[in-house]
Amino acid sequence: MSEYRPNILRGLSALTIRELKKWAKEPIILLMAILQPIIWMGLLGKAMNLNAIFSVNSLSNVNIPDIKIPEYGITISGTLIKQRLLEVFENIGTNVMQNFFGVTDYFSYMSVGMISMIVMFTTMFSGMSMVWDRRLGFLDKVLSTPVPRSAIIFSKVLNAALRSMFQATIILALAAILGLKISPTFSPMNLLGIYAAIFLLSVGLSSLFLALALRSTRHEVQMAVVNLINMPLMFASNIFFPTSMMPEWLQAIANVNPVSYLTDAIRQLTIFPLNSSTLVIDFVYLGVFAIILSAIGITLSWRYLTR
Repeated sequence: MSEYRPNILRGLSALTIRELKKWAKEPIILLMAILQPIIWMGLLGKAMNLNAIFSVNSLSNVNIPDIKIPEYGITISGTLIKQRLLEVFENIGTNVMQNFFGVTDYFSYMSVGMISMIVMFTTMFSGMSMVWDRRLGFLDKVLSTPVPRSAIIFSKVLNAALRSMFQATIILALAAILGLKISPTFSPMNLLGIYAAIFLLSVGLSSLFLALALRSTRHEVQMAVVNLINMPLMFASNIFFPTSMMPEWLQAIANVNPVSYLTDAIRQLTIFPLNSSTLVIDFVYLGVFAIILSAIGITLSWRYLTR
């Protein structure tokens, strides 16, 4: 009598479809996940008009008095001085933004970072889903079937990746409507690169959160843990600010933060002139991160997922 060997692909597809159906039945979760980046883009991205700091508009209401030079009997008109200053500083805001942020407006820079933020928060719920499956008894039922334990982990990882890509598409479209300035090197094929980068980070982060939730039975503990991780990941990255302008100790953290590499990859593919070598480094780092974390998740699933 031949030994029965479960099909991992069949189990993976069944569990992934279940996860997606759960998500589809809770549209409020999707709505809240999209509203949060929109609020960030609308309030922070548009409100932080950094160009205005260096803009000549600040000189518009300034009255410059005439300057008299008695020694030479010359009087220089204040209006003329003001006009010359306006000419000199006319494009300084745009130049400063281009030099420090790589784009001419802060909204384009930050709105792309919102994609990384939504990936972080989407993958966070993969660990929460594991906790609820354990508490509701569904995990025990799955473990009593021939489905490989790795399929349980990968179904939640794949679910997080698909959700992240779907939500990133909506955010990118909304950002374009709100004024995102696309690079001349952008093409529809770049979208495939964006999805690939999102997939890699989703695999790595969701594997991390799942590994932390494998033995947890309280969602309060899991929420506290993921919040402790997400905040440093978000603010110690280049989502809101260039790494080069951070303090040196924070640059060291941002340079190993996988969120920084996803954000940079998406910016390379959307708003920056494409730098192939930089993009390759981003993908290599994200790929290594995804492989290591997924391997850890599989190993821990075989050890801690008990029947």
